Amino acid sequence: MRGLGNPRGPEFVTLPVEDRPGVTVPQGPRTAPTTPKAPPRGRLLVAAALVAAVTGAAAGVAGARLFEGSEPAPAAAALPRVAPAPSASLGGLSATAARVLPSVVSVEVGRGGGSGFVVDDRGHILTNAHVVQGSDQVTVILNDGRRLSAQVIGEDDDEDLAVLEVSYPGDLTPAMLGRSGDLAVGDQVLAIGSPLGLSGTVTAGIVSALDREVRLGGAPRTAVQTDASINPGNSGGPLVNARGEVVGVNTAIAAGRGGGNIGIGFAIPIDRAAPIAERIIRN
Repeated sequence: MRGLGNPRGPEFVTLPVEDRPGVTVPQGPRTAPTTPKAPPRGRLLVAAALVAAVTGAAAGVAGARLFEGSEPAPAAAALPRVAPAPSASLGGLSATAARVLPSVVSVEVGRGGGSGFVVDDRGHILTNAHVVQGSDQVTVILNDGRRLSAQVIGEDDDEDLAVLEVSYPGDLTPAMLGRSGDLAVGDQVLAIGSPLGLSGTVTAGIVSALDREVRLGGAPRTAVQTDASINPGNSGGPLVNARGEVVGVNTAIAAGRGGGNIGIGFAIPIDRAAPIAERIIRN
């Protein structure tokens, strides 16, 4: 890096008194110029040392006075910030998401997949039938990143529901099932799943309509309509109310010509999905 060089001041030229403008030199008798005798060298050195000492002392006194009279630079003001919130203070939808996320899994089937959620303490997971696509074995990924092999124990294609079973139920956290019959238009809901493979994604919205007729598994069915963002990969994941209770199984979206979410999603009401899951598990 190049510097700016050594600092320099202006160069001063001292003119003889006769050449200075506006100065009158008194005239006296002119005498022949005489050549002054050079002082001894020792005296020059002593005089130079005295001048340097006096100059240094004067500069030191002036610097001390300047320092004494200067005000200290003010410290930089810190920007106001709130105190860190304790982790136990989660509330509202944050607490709801934290309660439900451990129960939600990603489902991998070949190059595709979707989502699901644990429904009991025996290792059963509910998802959509179109997610497993008739496969016998799939892989589920837990919220903490662990991967488990799961068996597809039954499907209901007309209702677009399927049940998986893993061999180590102790690794799973069941979700709490609520009642979709208690929902009202305008209720807050969360959709949780793995849209586009992004596991553990939480989106929020409201119940937009109840008993909306949609086509599932080739047959018309009623569904809960929501504006919570649902995208490919959310299929089979839970729709939960503000208390963290599962009220639906996310299953379909209405998409524009460009695809993707446009704020119209559909979930199978849990009041209809739970008895189907129980029947599959029994049989």
